[in-house]
Amino acid sequence: MSESSNTIKQRNDRYNKYVETVTPKTSIAKALWHSFWIGGVTCMIGQAIGDILAFAVPTLTVEMVANITSMILITAAILFTGLGFYDVIARQGGAGSFLPITGFANAMASASMEFKTEGLIFGTSVKLFSVVGPVVVNGIVWSTVAGLLNLLILGMY
Repeated sequence: MSESSNTIKQRNDRYNKYVETVTPKTSIAKALWHSFWIGGVTCMIGQAIGDILAFAVPTLTVEMVANITSMILITAAILFTGLGFYDVIARQGGAGSFLPITGFANAMASASMEFKTEGLIFGTSVKLFSVVGPVVVNGIVWSTVAGLLNLLILGMY
């Protein structure tokens, strides 16, 4: 080995040791448990909202109850993000706090808040679209793949 590659290897070893000392140690089982119960409680709250709506207004269709429940969950996630509560929940709940509706609402609200100093158009609006873009593209691509697979598998019968 040359002198420079030996120096680089020593530097990389020191850096890796440093990273190991400052990286917090986490338990996978504990992280999974927190994700499970935070996600489960969020889903239970959504179910309770839907049940209360269906009981309070029996003339609502199932689709309308689902829509109103989604709107309430989105509004709550945005309010929690603005008040700083969502970050606390996310730190504890990990992936369980990023359920599709509430996690997406949090991502959009966070982007809006972070870049509001850049102005309404170039800050808030542009950053909202930078969050929405990948979600929409992935949704279109993977739903197309699922549709084609469905056509190939079920279309033969």
